[in-house]
Amino acid sequence: MSHSDYVELRCRSAFSFLEGASNPEDLVDCAAQLGYPALALADRHGVYGSPRFHQAAAAAGLHAIVGAQIDIAREAEPGPGPTTPAGSLLLLVESAAGYRNLCRLLTKGHQRGGKGFAFATWSEVEQHSAGLTTLVHGNEPIAPTFLGRASASFGAGHVFVDVSRPLERSACAAERRAVDLANAVGVPIVATGDVRHARPEGRRLLDAMTCLKFKTSLDRAGRRLAVNAERHLRSRRAMDDRFADRPDWIRASRAIAERCEFSLNNLGYRFPEFPVPPGETQASYLRHLALDGAGHRYGRPLPTRARAQIERELALIEKLDLPGYFLIVHDIARFTLEQGILAQGRGSAANSAVCYALGITAVDPIAMQLLFERFLSEERGEWPDIDLDLPSGEPRERVIQYVFEKYGASGAAMTAVVITYRTRMAVREMSKVLGMAPETVDRLGRAISGLAHRDDLDELHGTLRQAGVDPDAPRITALLDLVERVRGLPRHLGQHTGGIVIAAGRLDEVVPIEPAAMANRR
Repeated sequence: MSHSDYVELRCRSAFSFLEGASNPEDLVDCAAQLGYPALALADRHGVYGSPRFHQAAAAAGLHAIVGAQIDIAREAEPGPGPTTPAGSLLLLVESAAGYRNLCRLLTKGHQRGGKGFAFATWSEVEQHSAGLTTLVHGNEPIAPTFLGRASASFGAGHVFVDVSRPLERSACAAERRAVDLANAVGVPIVATGDVRHARPEGRRLLDAMTCLKFKTSLDRAGRRLAVNAERHLRSRRAMDDRFADRPDWIRASRAIAERCEFSLNNLGYRFPEFPVPPGETQASYLRHLALDGAGHRYGRPLPTRARAQIERELALIEKLDLPGYFLIVHDIARFTLEQGILAQGRGSAANSAVCYALGITAVDPIAMQLLFERFLSEERGEWPDIDLDLPSGEPRERVIQYVFEKYGASGAAMTAVVITYRTRMAVREMSKVLGMAPETVDRLGRAISGLAHRDDLDELHGTLRQAGVDPDAPRITALLDLVERVRGLPRHLGQHTGGIVIAAGRLDEVVPIEPAAMANRR
């Protein structure tokens, strides 16, 4: 087998909500089996799947290229909310500076587009183009002014028209137009596969996702569905054959991949330094607060055992460069006390005499003979976990807004969570895709929601028959297949009830920040 230069650069996962049908891990597994040295993941409007993609790629020995696709707002439609884009750019990260720019650009795009949408302006793109390579998809209509603006924004060698050949008649005409336009503007061309699912059989789930996106069924979707099952990862040799007439387009994919050296290992996150009084360091101020608090807890002078324990803990905290972490948690605990909000530190933090002295926890670990190393040790090499339990509702919101105000709009945000398809939701949504009657949907949901898996087909078939459903009916068989495929895939984003991420400098250079559904949340 001859050597191939091909690297897939246009690939979406199920984190392109309703526009991709495979988890990042499945894409990596397939790429590794096909002998890819690297793979790019560029989901729409975010880098949601990138952490899982990065971890899977590292385990498989692949280089994970970070990217995202963002829409460009029309000049005449700058207002908030969904709009008709002038076009879209697929952005691939070359360097740490490029990653920071991608995160800030997506953050700005979400401020304009709202939850689920990201629309950037050309001026924002120009300000955040350094360290990025962009692809403009030649299989979609491209206005000459759009490609010209992209070329001017990113500069020579950093903007490409990418062409996919999914064996559709319309794609042939689109390719000819794209090639003519790229040549006229002076933009090079690269081959891509426009991947939406790992393997050919993923097309069935992609069609179902398309139906959910357009709120229709498979019977009514018509030309909105994929023409064929070509949007899957193909072997590099197969891509060479498909672009045998343009080996330079294949070589361009490798050149771009080699340029994109950035890894999420180089994320650049730093914990914020807590502001301390003049003349104090983080460590000295923590020592002052801890010893003062210990005097209130244990009395003065401090008992020998208490002082020795606190000194031992402070020495390790300073050695691991964690004083700022303890100061931040203490500051939140202090705020709750001043506001009369009930707050209680829990978990392994109760093993720390420093946490007890700072008023973070309420259990005396010395009197209870608790082991500090369960909370923090040099050998474990991980951050200590201090959980603060807060009452729900307005008191918790007051604390959240205090943290937001203290660390700024670009320094703190709520933790996002991924809502995945569980059995009951999968049954309901896939039933709609198959055009089933609402009463049938309800009966099916109740019948099989308690089944964790389909390994025991006899049990499954018996359960369905008891509910008055024929498990061998073609549409029921199709439903069970789709349910099995979609379970565990991301459905949408939500927010953690109280988890906040804070960073030194700009959190929006570490991860994109989006507005949440709740007011004053991000």
